Amino acid sequence: MGRVNTDTGKPNSSVTSSMTSSTSVTETVNGEHDFKISGYSLSKGIGIGKYIASDTFNVGGYSWAIYFYPDGKSLEDNAGYVSLFIALASDGSDVRALFELTLIDQSGKERHKVHSHFGRALESGPYTLKYRGSMWGYKRFFKRSALETSDYLKDDCLQVHCCVGVVKSHTEGPKSYSIRVPPSDIGLHFGQLLECGKGTDVSFDVNGETFAAHKLVLAARSPVFRAQLFGPMKDQNIRCIKVEDIEAPVFKALLHFIYWDKLPDMEELTGLGTKWASTLMSQHLLAAADQYGLERLLTLCESNLCEDVAINTVATTLALAEQHHCLQLKSRCLKFVAMPENLRGK
Repeated sequence: MGRVNTDTGKPNSSVTSSMTSSTSVTETVNGEHDFKISGYSLSKGIGIGKYIASDTFNVGGYSWAIYFYPDGKSLEDNAGYVSLFIALASDGSDVRALFELTLIDQSGKERHKVHSHFGRALESGPYTLKYRGSMWGYKRFFKRSALETSDYLKDDCLQVHCCVGVVKSHTEGPKSYSIRVPPSDIGLHFGQLLECGKGTDVSFDVNGETFAAHKLVLAARSPVFRAQLFGPMKDQNIRCIKVEDIEAPVFKALLHFIYWDKLPDMEELTGLGTKWASTLMSQHLLAAADQYGLERLLTLCESNLCEDVAINTVATTLALAEQHHCLQLKSRCLKFVAMPENLRGK
């Protein structure tokens, strides 16, 4: 009896497939050029089809120039119009681009005369220049009699602004690699340096509590420490600096920020688990940040205090905001005080 083999049509479970993708990106490479035409009245009469050219300028890998025809570009327009064009001034074929020509209003009223491809839908797409010398523009750009009595002409001078956007396309395929770059950990390394105490070369006496630190780290982070430790008035033999106007926990938090570049846990630092204690620390730390020129720390404290405005702290916070020029914090406090429920007597 023979065996019959039947093909069920099911795919083999060992077959693998892959999916790839790519993206076509079309965008413009933009560039601008200003062209000043002085002595306009002397340019009249040079002849139909003759132009005054700007210097060439480069956009999207091509050279371009602005051509101004005082007597018009073609015979039929000589009766009363000036012509203005943008020309491809380098070798190229089928160069696709967007253009904008602006005749500047020199009265200050900013009523410029603008012809532009930018910012609007184009039914036939960007303009294509077939070869070197191809142009885009207007044979009847402006009626000559109107131009000569307008605010566009001042001191016998015209000003033209031009924008060219060369269309470029490329295809982006999938990356053949995947490398995860870890976030910066420089703060961790400096923080560990503070905690281990190795290499410290200066200490601070704050109300009987001593804090060891590194002169170079302090100087790099704070302009005040830099002047104190390395400025012309520094004490060559200084090893311990007495700090009298900051409480020890606040100075500890200051050093923590200098090394770690972030705020410490306020509740852990104060040993109190209340919002009021954290707000009080932020108030003192804001003042210390301003004193030592630590702008980022000042901003962090200002942000925290904006979130923690309360009836029992707003007066002190407002005074600090005024003293240390924290405008957003000041505004937040004033708005809080002006709220009807906070104006009622207690």
